[in-house]
Amino acid sequence: MYKKILFIMLFFSTVFAQQKIGVVFSETIRLNYEEFQNVERELQADLEIVQKEYQLMATQLDSMAKEYEQQSLMLSEDLKKAKEQDIIDMQNSMQSYQLAKLGPNGELTLKQQQLEFLLVEKFKTAVNAVATAKGLDLIIDGTQASLYTKPTIDLTDDVLTELKKQSTE
Repeated sequence: MYKKILFIMLFFSTVFAQQKIGVVFSETIRLNYEEFQNVERELQADLEIVQKEYQLMATQLDSMAKEYEQQSLMLSEDLKKAKEQDIIDMQNSMQSYQLAKLGPNGELTLKQQQLEFLLVEKFKTAVNAVATAKGLDLIIDGTQASLYTKPTIDLTDDVLTELKKQSTE
């Protein structure tokens, strides 16, 4: 058993010793690549617009509810039911609006997915270009897994340069 484990360890160390490996810190790319920041700003601006619209609806609903409370003793049953229905309709409108904008298939959710997909594709293209140019077999993301990375295998700056180069082409 011990010999088998030793053999496996030696085998893999030999295999990996022959591999040329690089590391990229994707979080650093996200923080330093202007296009990522632009997308984040755009999405944040869109979210703020949605929040303002929703807040206006909430204020209107609150006014409707207060008005109903103040007038409910003086209203006929038909008018009470009509105002209650208006309040229910407004609550439903708010829920529909929120779902349409922020739900799983909402406008903002889909826009975020599309923009992030385009950025990830650019990132992958840049990583592939750096790997090919440097003759590497493997590039890993050090953001989640790296406790130490030898500076000579950190390719983050190379990928940032490649992304900027792609943006100008």
